Amino acid sequence: MFTGIIEETGEISEIKKETLSARIKVRCRKVLEGTKIGDSIAVNGICLTVTSLAKDGFTADVMAETMRRSSLSQLKVPGAVNLERAMAADGRFGGHIVSGHIDGTGTIAGIRQEENAVWYTIAAEPKLLRGIVEKGSVALDGISLTVAKVTDKDFQVSVIPHTRQETALPEKKAGNLINIECDVIGKYVEKLLKGPEPEEKKSSLTESFLMEHGFL
Repeated sequence: MFTGIIEETGEISEIKKETLSARIKVRCRKVLEGTKIGDSIAVNGICLTVTSLAKDGFTADVMAETMRRSSLSQLKVPGAVNLERAMAADGRFGGHIVSGHIDGTGTIAGIRQEENAVWYTIAAEPKLLRGIVEKGSVALDGISLTVAKVTDKDFQVSVIPHTRQETALPEKKAGNLINIECDVIGKYVEKLLKGPEPEEKKSSLTESFLMEHGFL
């Protein structure tokens, strides 16, 4: 589990792409503290497993499903990424519950400055917007943010200078993809309210029925 409070921005130093999957190397420093092979680190909001460690970074495998469903397929060398280690049991909960399993991607439709804040408008599909609630929480590229406004086509967040300085958001431009993870609590509530899936209706047309009525 993560909190959406970015610990540092790392730099993609190498990408080895296969047909559908990839292996990435991330240059970083802070998130290496106490990290072991097999530990989880969120890279732009996506929970990845550390497969090797070096003094200046780590390596992680990105499977085909993750490449298809996230913005990691657009990573370039060099490129900044948001990094957060999995939350320690005795850690401070500064953001909100973030699983590191994104729900999909949105497109940055607009960026505008308003005094000390920067507004980001994110266009997304209706199935994602269902999980976005005004004044609720959302993780964008792993960053815990508060939703300021929602429409039927997009939503907006307002970002303070500190968040921009401590994350890779300044590298994002209009038209770029961004990873979205909706509030996990909202997803569970929606699932519970929907109730169980309707059972598949079984046909009453059986072999014994056909034989009984002279069809076999």
